[in-house]
Amino acid sequence: MIRDSLPRPHQRLEVWHDAMALVTGVYEYSSRLPREERYGLVPQLRRAAISVPSNIAEGAARGTPRELHRFLSIARGSLSELDTQLEIAARLEYGSAPDDLQQTLDRTFARLNALMKSIAARADESPITHHPSRLPNAR
Repeated sequence: MIRDSLPRPHQRLEVWHDAMALVTGVYEYSSRLPREERYGLVPQLRRAAISVPSNIAEGAARGTPRELHRFLSIARGSLSELDTQLEIAARLEYGSAPDDLQQTLDRTFARLNALMKSIAARADESPITHHPSRLPNAR
């Protein structure tokens, strides 16, 4: 199977790259949680983290500003869920999320909110083509 050499629409979004870094950070952090959380908090953290870039990607592939905004909203919900789960881990005294993980989470929130605001402003425009200049905040 030959893959198109152009980046996919989601790969041109900075927020998607942040979300991918967030997944890596969550996996590293969660691997250090107590063994008894192997079937509790660990999979919850990982599922929430994975959901963020996955929904950004799905929304970018959908083709309309309205659908993109809807999937970005789902991604933001997963990001809030992840933030809460990291707080739960800290309150259970498993240790706070490392500073770099917290900074990546904060940056992802900020970029996601900015992109959603931009998309909402453009919601009445014609469908997004998969041309890089049509995606707001694209690389």
